[in-house]
Amino acid sequence: MEHEAGDLVIRVTAMPTDLNPYGGVFGGWLMSQLALGAASLVTRRTGHKAVVVGATDFTFPGAMVVGDELNVFAQVARTGRTSMTIVTRGFGRARASEDQVEVAAGTFTFVTLDENDRPRSIATTMGVD
Repeated sequence: MEHEAGDLVIRVTAMPTDLNPYGGVFGGWLMSQLALGAASLVTRRTGHKAVVVGATDFTFPGAMVVGDELNVFAQVARTGRTSMTIVTRGFGRARASEDQVEVAAGTFTFVTLDENDRPRSIATTMGVD
C-alpha cells in the first residue's frame, strides 16, 4: 500500500492485552509494533538478519482504544556502511471507520549481520559493489 509515510509494514488490531492500566493502548505496545515494522523493512530491503542498535524520536500524538486497527508505515531515512535508519509512523483507525489519526512515530537504526553475527556491509547485502 503506497502512502506518504512509506511502505505499509504492519496492520494489527489492538486487543485487551495491549492496554495500559488506564484502558488506553499501551505506548510500549505501539513502540514494539513500530520496531517490528522497521525490522521488516530492513530485512526485506537487505535480505539479511538485522538488529536494532538505536531507537529515538518517539512521539504519541494520538490515542487508540481496544479494537482499533494500527497501520504502521516505514521508510528508509539513511543508509550507512553497515547501518540503516528507518522512520516509522503509526496510524490508528477506529474499527467502523475509514478515518485514520497518527498515534505514534519513531526512528530506528539497525545493523545488518552476516552468518557469524558480525556487521555486514549494506552495499554488499543489497548487491551493490
